Amino acid sequence: MNINWFPGHMKKAERAIIEDLKQVDIVFVILDARIPGASFNPDLNEILGDKPRVIVLNRSDLADANQSAKWQKIYESKGYTVILTDAVSGKGVNRSINVVRSVLKEKILQYEQKGMKGRTLRIMVIGVPNVGKSTLINKLAKRKVATVADRPGVTRGRQWIKVGNEIELLDTPGVLWPRFESRDTGELLAITGAIKDDVLDKQTLAVTFLNRMISMYPDAIKTRYKLSDTDLVDGFTALNAAAKKRGFLISGGELDTERMASVLLDEYRGGVLGRMTLEIADESAE
Repeated sequence: MNINWFPGHMKKAERAIIEDLKQVDIVFVILDARIPGASFNPDLNEILGDKPRVIVLNRSDLADANQSAKWQKIYESKGYTVILTDAVSGKGVNRSINVVRSVLKEKILQYEQKGMKGRTLRIMVIGVPNVGKSTLINKLAKRKVATVADRPGVTRGRQWIKVGNEIELLDTPGVLWPRFESRDTGELLAITGAIKDDVLDKQTLAVTFLNRMISMYPDAIKTRYKLSDTDLVDGFTALNAAAKKRGFLISGGELDTERMASVLLDEYRGGVLGRMTLEIADESAE
């Protein structure tokens, strides 16, 4: 699968992020806990420079808890402060503000020594499209202030959001990078919805996803779609078998694999298939 996705508005958003860094004290880098490596923009270290940052493994409720713990250790071993959140339920979200105060404690002390006690701390929230940035912000703000949708490309422009008396959040559009360093990265971002479905062949994407599932979580798809071992020869066979089991047909009795592909991806993204991490942590990277 050939995925090359870097439209003009993303380049513009990247330039805006670089400009706005001058106005913030710290950056929340939101990653998808199901693909903690693939959702980390490799250009970020260069873009952010020495600006303090916190890694937020969001959607941890949809990820394998054991894998999330391993990924947390990997990022912490690289010097990052890491928190796990589920922005939908709010789990772990409130802890993030205390983490910010801890990371910025020296800067806060400097402000106080200059007679600026209670000075507003500004946090930039960045991440790939559809990673849950706006949902996280709404939970922190305890009100709906950022636009939320289950598809990429919804946040438009920059939004400053007040959280209490001492915190301001800057919501930013989701940004990908010009070229994916590996085929796996592009596939994982597409499977989780960071890339718009309408720029890809959904059936091919579903087959790619099923190939991963057959090797990593075969029981989940066997149970959900009532498949047998013989249906799991490969992703193509599994997709056709699932469509047949669901009775998805088009005129002439042909299997409607396009509809099955949509159902499959929607159910995975919605957590119907269970808690799954599609990127296994390489503990040797610690």
